[in-house]
Amino acid sequence: MPCACCKNSNAYPNPSMQPLWIPSEETIQQSNLLRYTQWLTRTRGLSFAAYDALWQWSTAQAGDFWQSLWEYFDIQHDGSYQHAVTGTMPRAQWFEGTRLNYAEHIFRRASDAHPAIVFQREGGALHETSWATLRGQVASLQQFFRVQNVTPGDRIAAYMPGIPEASAAFLATSALGAVWSSCSPDFGTPAVIDRFAQIEPKILVAVDAYTYGGKTFDKRSVVQELVDALPSLQCVILLSAHPEPPTLAKPVVSWRDVTKPTDAALQFVRVPFSHPLWILYSSGTTGLPKAIVQGHGGILLEHLKYGTFHNDFKPGERCFWYTTTGWMMWNYIHGSLLARGTMVLYDGSPGYPDLNVLWKFAAQARIHHFGTSAGFILACIKAGIHPAELGDLSALRSVSSTGSTLPPEGFEWIYRTVKHDLWLASMSGGTDVCSAFVGGNPTLPVYTGEIQCRALGCSLEAWSEDGRPLLDEVGEMVITRPMPSMPVYFWNDPDFTRYTESYFDMYPGTWRHGDWIQITPHQGVIIYGRSDATLNRGGVRIGTSEIYRAVDKVKEVKDSLVICLEKSGGEFWMPLFVVMQDGVALTDDIRKKINTAIRTDYSPRHVPDEIIAVPDVPYTISGKKTETPVKKILLGKDPKAVLNTGSLKNPASMDFFLGLVKK
Repeated sequence: MPCACCKNSNAYPNPSMQPLWIPSEETIQQSNLLRYTQWLTRTRGLSFAAYDALWQWSTAQAGDFWQSLWEYFDIQHDGSYQHAVTGTMPRAQWFEGTRLNYAEHIFRRASDAHPAIVFQREGGALHETSWATLRGQVASLQQFFRVQNVTPGDRIAAYMPGIPEASAAFLATSALGAVWSSCSPDFGTPAVIDRFAQIEPKILVAVDAYTYGGKTFDKRSVVQELVDALPSLQCVILLSAHPEPPTLAKPVVSWRDVTKPTDAALQFVRVPFSHPLWILYSSGTTGLPKAIVQGHGGILLEHLKYGTFHNDFKPGERCFWYTTTGWMMWNYIHGSLLARGTMVLYDGSPGYPDLNVLWKFAAQARIHHFGTSAGFILACIKAGIHPAELGDLSALRSVSSTGSTLPPEGFEWIYRTVKHDLWLASMSGGTDVCSAFVGGNPTLPVYTGEIQCRALGCSLEAWSEDGRPLLDEVGEMVITRPMPSMPVYFWNDPDFTRYTESYFDMYPGTWRHGDWIQITPHQGVIIYGRSDATLNRGGVRIGTSEIYRAVDKVKEVKDSLVICLEKSGGEFWMPLFVVMQDGVALTDDIRKKINTAIRTDYSPRHVPDEIIAVPDVPYTISGKKTETPVKKILLGKDPKAVLNTGSLKNPASMDFFLGLVKK
């Protein structure tokens, strides 16, 4: 019999809202979460009436919870600890006195019964990398790093797409106790330099070309610029696509040469729990990107917890997320290897030759867990894609979505066109923790437009402006207790000034994440967008995601961006900027259709004052729509002070708004 926290029930708190999906008894019985709760009962004498009770324990007794994971996952380590956690945010300390290694836990569970990596390049064939092959590459790279006197704490930077070679380089780096950091070659050169120059890498691993959307982009000149801008480099490992690689100011060795089979044994350097594993970066839209340092132990525990319990990754299952090395989801999906799964990678455009390509890939690669973004799902809806008609998706048992808010239409489309018996796990977290605060649960129903639950160990609440917890009301997303994967520190921030300003200014001692959320009566979560971009008009607040949801129903509109400017005297100007579909002009009839959709679905008060056609709307490099810099620029702020165009995926999109200010 399953424990009560994993049982199904048809007595939902809101009977008028029926779930889109209910896990079967078999799904519950076979879930990793059930196994963990049964283990807690056997070893701790703990039992829980429902998932929410388990979550309450995991947050109220945080030390006991994380210590239970240490035992449950049999963390390999040296040394000992007295307490799982001491201190408070942002300087909480975890498992002090222990030493471990993230990569060791990946390879200790390796099994050649299934491949380590399944990979496909745009237009290419499926390619499998065995565990033995991966281990050999990592060992050879590690030997080269040692020859270059790379020691624990040294930084290795990668300018690479999401290909198996990048994964091998990361694992070799972490196995040695060095610190990994990566950027995708679709980043603008200034954006890459802004990131890597801060951390002074010793070695650069790079490609000099990549393919996207049917085109090959020559990056030899960019690699030259990077080398010139990074005086700390000792050498460059180059994976070259050219017969004549670039001439660089530093020694260059080919990827092929450093990964030749050797008799070197792969070694794992155990480092303190909080020793840096990698450096990720904030979007940097309003200044230099924050270099976010996360530790071996914190990421290890978090990825084991979330991937095992909330994604339900299982041995041998194929786990995919469409991502690049510049988005934290690339780092995150490596956690599927901790669960003895197979990591699935795709390098190329999700829209080339059309939006069918990833769904065909899912069928061909026999993917069990398919990870994507809300933007991709909405693009598929507008393009009329029907994934179930494109191939055999019988292996597929979950679809996960993150990156931005997935509206109800996205939920309904998944169940209508992908697969009826499918677990849809909408999730939200951030680069800040390289995981999700809220997300999936294989033992709970899926409701339209709702994220299923708060993650175990994440003490998340919705707060009012004066710091009161709210239920079934919209408030600021806050985290009231530390998590081990929170940043150890920011690079070049010795006194924690930038760290504190980033998360603790609004509520001292409590992490404010910057999202506007609602916790529903059945403990689901709805996210309404960034709280700093909330539309507050005449005291009535509405999330930008709600406007976008209404506008998305207008088929003539390809994309949109909305802001609300507070003017003197209590007046407001709320423009809506729209990108029209190819060949479609913005007419009064379309403006009327947009206004009607917003008025009908949400609020007459939030019908825009003006609808303006624009060539493009700005997105961060990681693919998130960015309203705040546009708002600040239109309020008359100095563009140089409020916008770093190098942080944008499409910096030319700002030209229209800068021109609008001049007018």
